[in-house]
Amino acid sequence: MSGHHAHTTHEHEHEHEFEPEYGLPERLPANERLLWQGSPVAALVFRHVFHGRGIAFYFLLILVVRSALEWGQTGSWAAALGASTWLAPVFALGLLLFWAMSVLVAKTTVYTITDRRLVFRIGIVLNLSFNIPLHRIRSADVCRLPNGAGEICIDLLEEDKIAYPHLWPHARPWRFSHPQPMMRALPAVESMAALLESAWRNAQSQKSIRPTQVVQAVHATTGESGLPA
Repeated sequence: MSGHHAHTTHEHEHEHEFEPEYGLPERLPANERLLWQGSPVAALVFRHVFHGRGIAFYFLLILVVRSALEWGQTGSWAAALGASTWLAPVFALGLLLFWAMSVLVAKTTVYTITDRRLVFRIGIVLNLSFNIPLHRIRSADVCRLPNGAGEICIDLLEEDKIAYPHLWPHARPWRFSHPQPMMRALPAVESMAALLESAWRNAQSQKSIRPTQVVQAVHATTGESGLPA
């Protein structure tokens, strides 16, 4: 397994000046290797996290039904179009807001894999970091999307729980009693899943000497509290 890391973006726009290291609340120890860092793709977030296409279809259906009802009452196509036209900008604004949310999620999220841990830096308003030692991961599921994209669901040990609202939208849907962190909207999920599996297997062989539990690491504006070694 290579010690070099790859990025899904061409360069880091270091907007979070409080970060000692990009995507991390503290610099990694000298004996820990950074394997991969990346972020969700905004278009995939819009489509698969916020279900943008489904919302657009729903809005279109409302416009068609409203026009059809007006035409049935008046028999006038002009009246039918007028009854729904004023709604179109409202629905367009709604879709634009979902797209803006998708861009913000992609822009503020960094997933990091090292040879010892998985770190989620998430949050639009309040930025949080969650440190997940690899040996505390029980299993992971790959949810494949079209064109090689996908998402990875992380199943933690029973005693390690992160509140669903703290994770959202980086949580597996509808898993409220035992929330599962989820790496969302990744463009090349297979290679990343293979890298995570390799790192996880290596960590499992050494777990007896690393009892650290899952830790919520950082609040956005402070830079305090960090990664346990």
